[in-house]
Amino acid sequence: MKKKIACLHAHYSNIDYIETAFSEYDLELSHYVDPGLIIRLKNEQVSEAKRQVKHQIDWIAQSGVDAILITCTNYIALLNNHEVNIPIIKIDEPYFEALCKNPETQTILFTNPDTVKGTLSRLEQYANQKPLDIEVKIIENTFDLIMSGKTEEYQNAVYQYIKQLSSNRSLSVAQLSMVAAAQQVERETSKTIINPLKSLVSSMANQLNLQKIAEP
Repeated sequence: MKKKIACLHAHYSNIDYIETAFSEYDLELSHYVDPGLIIRLKNEQVSEAKRQVKHQIDWIAQSGVDAILITCTNYIALLNNHEVNIPIIKIDEPYFEALCKNPETQTILFTNPDTVKGTLSRLEQYANQKPLDIEVKIIENTFDLIMSGKTEEYQNAVYQYIKQLSSNRSLSVAQLSMVAAAQQVERETSKTIINPLKSLVSSMANQLNLQKIAEP
């Protein structure tokens, strides 16, 4: 039977990433987008944001889906240990697994400064005292571009920043919106850049026993 997966995003640009990544699988994706949560966090309305994301998850869980995928680390951090009666797939956990398996010194890139604290806190919990040599860099003045619909300008800014970085550290991008730019740099330089989408597909396919679409 075809699995039904609901996806909760902070921005519309994440929809294409997920649709493309799972295009080989026999499943039905529905998408819910709430950029307002990011605005609430910027305005330090954390308690209101927590109530909202938990309400969304409860509401989505009652819509007849088999699992919920959350593609924003801020949403995941707000959710804390809230549970529903279906699996909640957190996009950052396979990403954290990849970071923890990497023995090299690492640079993690962000465009949204409001995401850094929550992501690093969750990474620290996930690593469970395993020492990680990590440097964080924020690509300044870029996140507002994508939030205002200037996707092409955003992608170019992220691409240019990643391309000019020194290659003596292992690189990763922490946000789904940065994946296309990171993949472009990978294609041009053959340098591996860890991203949240890379390990999500196999992890989610295994957890939910997803089946690929049969060849005609």
